[in-house]
Amino acid sequence: MRYGTWIACLLGGAALLPAAGSAAPAAPGRVSMRAFPNESALHRFLKASAEADTHYPLPPAQLLSAPPVPAAMASEASAPPVQAPDPSGITNVQTQGVDEGGIVKVHGTHLVVLRRGRLFTIDTSGGDLRPVAAVDAFAGKGGGAAWYDEMLVSGDLVIVIGYNYGRQGTEVNRFRIDDAGTLTFVDTHHLRSEDYYSSENYASRLIGTRLIVYSPRPFRYREKDRRDFEEALPGVRRWSGDDNAAFTPLATPRRVYAAQMLLGSPQRANVNTAHTVTDCDLARADLDCRATVVLGSDSRNFYVSGNAVYVWTADALRTGNAREKDKAILYRIPLDGRPPQAIGAYGSPIDQFSFLERDGRLNVLVEEGGSGEGMWRSTLPGNGLALLRLPLRWMGRGDRMVPASAWQMLPHGDDNQGYVQNRFVGDTLLYGYTPYSWKREKFTGANLHAVSIGSRAVTAIATDAGVTRIDAMGRDAIVIGNVAGQGLAFDAIDLSGTPRRQDRYILPAAREGENRSHAFFYRPDNADGTSGILGLPVATALTRPEARFLGSGSAIFFLNRDDRRLSPAGQLDADERGAVQDNCLASCTDWYGNARPIFLGDRIIALMGYELVEGRRENGQIREVRRINFAPAAR
Repeated sequence: MRYGTWIACLLGGAALLPAAGSAAPAAPGRVSMRAFPNESALHRFLKASAEADTHYPLPPAQLLSAPPVPAAMASEASAPPVQAPDPSGITNVQTQGVDEGGIVKVHGTHLVVLRRGRLFTIDTSGGDLRPVAAVDAFAGKGGGAAWYDEMLVSGDLVIVIGYNYGRQGTEVNRFRIDDAGTLTFVDTHHLRSEDYYSSENYASRLIGTRLIVYSPRPFRYREKDRRDFEEALPGVRRWSGDDNAAFTPLATPRRVYAAQMLLGSPQRANVNTAHTVTDCDLARADLDCRATVVLGSDSRNFYVSGNAVYVWTADALRTGNAREKDKAILYRIPLDGRPPQAIGAYGSPIDQFSFLERDGRLNVLVEEGGSGEGMWRSTLPGNGLALLRLPLRWMGRGDRMVPASAWQMLPHGDDNQGYVQNRFVGDTLLYGYTPYSWKREKFTGANLHAVSIGSRAVTAIATDAGVTRIDAMGRDAIVIGNVAGQGLAFDAIDLSGTPRRQDRYILPAAREGENRSHAFFYRPDNADGTSGILGLPVATALTRPEARFLGSGSAIFFLNRDDRRLSPAGQLDADERGAVQDNCLASCTDWYGNARPIFLGDRIIALMGYELVEGRRENGQIREVRRINFAPAAR
């Protein structure tokens, strides 16, 4: 059992945090942060932060004033309800009722597919598959400088999210879809932001008709030229053909917040990024958005529950004190319009799956030395691991640290063993390691751990596999990873009692074809999920140059689960002979993948590149029944 530096200090009762026996923070109730009252106060703080060698005493009481709370938001009843999952949903989401941007969604009897900068609709009625429409997923001719990777469907609207380098912002494209599957362009809006890409997370969420978009905006503050910071504040513009049109501000200083510990020591505050959460009402004819900004470093993790958006920004302070170097700030931005709250913490989560909000508490797996999830940062090595159990009532103005009593130290492997895969399944946190080199993919001992968030019991589960994916399988878990010299292992983890590996199936000579969470899907056949079927893209060898459009997910493998026992159901393969040049205009690299298993009612469909292949399960085995190629005609 190994622990990192700051975790060892915690165990020893060092001054990193209050001692383990110290009292928990007094419950702050509805105490929230105070926004900057005006532009002058905001710039005074930023100037003090930018000039770290000069001390500017800025008493928080003089710096801030409490913003008014609209009467309509003055009670808990104003919070948006957590909606039940759509029974027709085909996306593997982290939180029920919170949809995530993806590359395939469903609208009535039509599949909607986002592929290499184009939108396609396929009619599934009558048990058939028929291509209907294909349109560019963007407006004008500026799509070549953008990456359109996320799509959502709300009512009769299809929303495409992308980052456009040429137009300098997060792009929101709306299309109308009718019952015939016809797509009609509605409008394009740009949200001012920096590239939001994460190898693990999605930038957009959908709760009912509310579009939630996270975007970071780094800045360098210079008092003589404040334009850089002013351009970091959120803004929106409706595109009308002028790429140089001005943005309309979405937030004044009274929607900009900083934790009290930063305000109290501005000369030490590491503030260089405006972390922005934009909330847009898609039901309005004119896209109606508002934004909230919290200040912090460029380290970022964010998680969306049914009630709030959480932003964790590490390296909060510039300091030579080793005991403070890993300080972080956790912000909570409620979705009911109330002001944000904050609290001080340590370390950094690995990715969005490190979070679980449940029963008035936020549970977070935290890593020492982590640097957030921007780009590929979530795959960088860290050190010690700890589980934070934070009662939400402890959050307030961000003037206190989480006490030691809220942390549980967790065992972890060698620093060079690999990066952490983690996921909460029910009331259990599971975590394991992915090898950095496929030459080191055989593990010995406990490469997988399960932690009960109720009892705090930690169970080591011995496995010889590297862990590349952890996901829910009914009330149990599935852990997927390679075993050297054998293939891709599927380990079913029984969570009904003490966690244990209940069954295993190994697919010879195979690897996962895609790492995105949406690439996996499990369809239960009974109420508790002890029986069902899962699908996962797997990599196969491709020979024709044109077939590179298929990516690595050139087959979908299906695995049966029957009363917790695993057995192969077969796979549906792409036909690389049908791969053709598509004269791609935008998003010509599939950053978010291009293969998905689709369970549409009782139907089983595999999306691979421009192909949809349908299979039928008979006696536990899948047999191909039809396929279509919806590749666009050459222009």
